[in-house]
Amino acid sequence: MQSMGIERVESSDAELVCRVRAGDIGAYGALVSRYRDRLGRYARHMLGDREDAEEALQDSFVRAYRSLARCDDPARFGAWLYGILVNRCRTTGARAARRRRMFVRDADALQGAARADQSERLEWTDAVDRALARLAPEYREAFLLKHVEDLEYEAIAELTGAGVSALKMRVKRAREQLQRYLREAEHV
Repeated sequence: MQSMGIERVESSDAELVCRVRAGDIGAYGALVSRYRDRLGRYARHMLGDREDAEEALQDSFVRAYRSLARCDDPARFGAWLYGILVNRCRTTGARAARRRRMFVRDADALQGAARADQSERLEWTDAVDRALARLAPEYREAFLLKHVEDLEYEAIAELTGAGVSALKMRVKRAREQLQRYLREAEHV
């Protein structure tokens, strides 16, 4: 006789997408829960600003929900959603750059405010974040997708529309620049 216990088996992306398409809105909540932290981390690294990252992330989830019928391969929902987020980060980043150009900044005041006494770990995290922010957006994007999100070059090519060889070069140049920026940070 079988046990009456209920086994909890996590639904696949494809199953959840099918349930959402059939009207189960709660299934979309499961997809959001599954991808929120990982995509949020990517957006924060890509944009360098928590509010901009949250805006891009929320917009991505809304856009994905509204266009779920256009997700051709529900088993690859995660990659499809990443593609939406990559585009939202590009748009949000461009808008933020335009916003920043409208303000005059006092570099000495900004540096003075940034020199608060922090633990070594926070200092290192800040140095890495600053180094990432200095990268050209296409280098930062390729580096984060490869080394933070641990995607294969073929998957990154699908998401970004760039060729594999171009992506390998971007990642290589990003690594080289990051090493240089972090060495500079150590000597400050």
